[in-house]
Amino acid sequence: MLPQEIIRTKRDGKILNDSQIHDFVNGLVDGSFSDSQVGAMAMAIFQQGLSVEEKVTLTTAMMNSGDVLSWEGYDAPIVDKHSTGGVGDKVSFMLAAIVSACGAYVPMISGRGLGHTGGTSDKLESIAGFNVEPTISEFKRIVKDVGVAIISQTDNLAPADKRLYGIRDVTATVESIPLITASILSKKLAAGLDTLVMDVKVGNGAMMSSLEDAKALAESISSVANGAGVNTQAIITDMNQVLGTSAGNAIEMYETAKYLTGKQREPRLHKVVKTLACAMLVNSGLASDEQTAYLKIDKALHSGKAAEIFERMIAALGGPKDFVENPWGSMNKAAIIMEVKASQHGYLAQMNTRDIGMSVVGLGGGRTAPKQKVNHSVGFDRILPLGVQVNNGEVIARVHAKDENSALLAAEQFKQAITYSEDSPELPPVIY
Repeated sequence: MLPQEIIRTKRDGKILNDSQIHDFVNGLVDGSFSDSQVGAMAMAIFQQGLSVEEKVTLTTAMMNSGDVLSWEGYDAPIVDKHSTGGVGDKVSFMLAAIVSACGAYVPMISGRGLGHTGGTSDKLESIAGFNVEPTISEFKRIVKDVGVAIISQTDNLAPADKRLYGIRDVTATVESIPLITASILSKKLAAGLDTLVMDVKVGNGAMMSSLEDAKALAESISSVANGAGVNTQAIITDMNQVLGTSAGNAIEMYETAKYLTGKQREPRLHKVVKTLACAMLVNSGLASDEQTAYLKIDKALHSGKAAEIFERMIAALGGPKDFVENPWGSMNKAAIIMEVKASQHGYLAQMNTRDIGMSVVGLGGGRTAPKQKVNHSVGFDRILPLGVQVNNGEVIARVHAKDENSALLAAEQFKQAITYSEDSPELPPVIY
């Protein structure tokens, strides 16, 4: 069927049959759907939605559009986590190292930045020499040797999703629940997982701003994934403020190094990491209950084993051998670092997290077009959490920028994103 006829079917709210969905997925891979037609199809799905059956067909077709990995002969559970994305979300790095240190294999296939949310692969590429696109055989070897490897999508792993993902980013169709479900799970199912834990973000810095939408996405992902044979649990976590103290690429990798060495563990970030790690260990059978899981997590961090595994992974994928101990030895710092100061006295009551994410994009730390290069050194750090009382003129964050003009603009945008209150604000839970 012609691409425009398939688009018309979904535009008009009709159910796509299996052959129409397969034609669309084939068109993503062989180019018979142009970029404009892919964008139109994404918008039709965004507007009209997909049934459970359509989602399952789309997900499995995208999964089968390239290689499907097998881990035969590996003697431990194959476990992964995926986040729907947010601002300052560097959880994957700590989590993968911890869970690997507790005995799992963690083959993590990550994405680039999408909209206002940062990308795990982009963050890793802050590190000189780091290769996010090894061959599949190299990827599997590193997982076997180190216990974990975090890479970007290869051309042969769910290639249909790789193209769709880039077009969604620039056509305002990122937030579609069916497309998010198919995108995440096509990669995760192709990775041959035993267990998956989903971190579904909710709040003004997440793709899902309401708890109702977050629950709908969590249910969509867990029902499609469990239906496809992967033991999957979704956990809804807060994204009404930047997670951790930094947002950007290199500065988030620096915060990761500080977390793993115990020099700095911001409480909200630490809670999200531990909650997800606990779910991964219990669901994969590596811990009999939550209490045992938390003991294992603490041991992996305090013994230094998680930090050692993360450092070995960085080196195995082309980075330096001493990244955790000397993160700035292999990353570029921004030319300008400017303090952002409170505009009044009071409690930090609310943060427009999405606007802060867009400021990072505006600084050059994200993309406004699919092939755009990212400036890894820019962003914000030393971000104070909500609920803190500050005086007028007190430093609430720092901006890292390529020049003074962009630093001044970003500092002003950060100030505009903060709301103050006279009384201590009631903050949302970290884990919903």
